[in-house]
Amino acid sequence: MSRAPKHDSSLARDVAAFCQQQVQDAQQQRSSFPSSELWAAVAKTGTSLWLDTGDVGAARELWVREFEALTTNNTLLNKEVQKGIYDQLVPGTAKLLRDKGVAGDDVVLEIAFVLNAVHGLKLVRTFDADVSVELHTAISHDAEASYQYGKRFHAICPDRFIVKVPLTPAGLLAARRLSDDGIRLNFTLGFSARQNWLIAQLARPTWVNVFMGRINAFVSDNKLGDGKNAGEKATLASQRGLRRLANQGGPKVRQIGASMRNGQQVADLLGLDVFTMPTGAAKGYLDLKPALDSVTDKTGGDPAVAFAAGIDAAKEGLNCFWDITPGFEKAAAAAAALDPNKATAQDVLGALAANGAGDLFPQLSADDAARVTKESKIPVYKSWCERVRAGSASWDGMLTAAALASFTEDQNALDDRIRGLI
Repeated sequence: MSRAPKHDSSLARDVAAFCQQQVQDAQQQRSSFPSSELWAAVAKTGTSLWLDTGDVGAARELWVREFEALTTNNTLLNKEVQKGIYDQLVPGTAKLLRDKGVAGDDVVLEIAFVLNAVHGLKLVRTFDADVSVELHTAISHDAEASYQYGKRFHAICPDRFIVKVPLTPAGLLAARRLSDDGIRLNFTLGFSARQNWLIAQLARPTWVNVFMGRINAFVSDNKLGDGKNAGEKATLASQRGLRRLANQGGPKVRQIGASMRNGQQVADLLGLDVFTMPTGAAKGYLDLKPALDSVTDKTGGDPAVAFAAGIDAAKEGLNCFWDITPGFEKAAAAAAALDPNKATAQDVLGALAANGAGDLFPQLSADDAARVTKESKIPVYKSWCERVRAGSASWDGMLTAAALASFTEDQNALDDRIRGLI
């Protein structure tokens, strides 16, 4: 059963009002920020410019009027909360909730929601920006709770909040319902063109991601190759796939380049729909001092990926990051045909498995899940290669599982700080 209060409940309305009251900062205007000739040239290639940080000070050092949005996530929010800047807010929030009958772990879940919303509002007011706010990891496999909390985020700041939903079968269904309600979605934890083809067809969000830096790290850390261009190739393949889908009459979904690691990736991917840049990557691009006449659309390329000697990319399932096969398109269409208001996560898994795409969401035992968490953000090749070869797992699916596990650890750290304050 869902743990989430209904989005139109009195509790949800009272919590929304409470969040809005906590941010008294004056609303800044985009026109008050300086302009950058270089970032304006980047924007003219068709790329929307977002910063991937929740740190107000770090963002302020770089912010210009050409920037449009900031993204936060469980990790970035945890970094801000651990600074102690919201320690005074937590006890008051707990009292409000308990006075309204909220008890147990639900108090922590609601406080985490409040912290996310309040910090998001602070970013909106400070930078005149759209802000992506992310669902709590505890509800990532609960479609109904994800839907209710997504609606609640939207109600707090409908013009500027973008709801982030993670890639799980339940997340796909919740996102479709939110999308059908007209809510802008940043569908996160994507690592491949085929994942985003499925997401676009079933969930129909506004944006999807490829975490390119982690793909490159997976290749290099496991000595499968030098790690260059794998994430970039996947990102460009995903954007091409999305545009093909739109041209075929499908939903229009925009591609975010996420997990950017350096300024060179910014230079190499000019023209991508969206960059969400950590401050280090944005600074790195400025440090390159590119000539303005070199700032042109680079998305027509297909960068080469060099694998190590003896690595057969097809046999090892490494092409999953950029290949969208006709068979997978059929599987995605079957999943997209489900009624999101009636289907379950198991229905999504069943539709994919029945059409040969059961590897997309590897089924993990408790021991498997513990291993994923221990390996952190980058899966260890030797741990999972036999399952990939057997077709019961995939590298894009394992990277998604690892990312969710990593975000869960950071969310748990945030939750522990909340518990210590109440």
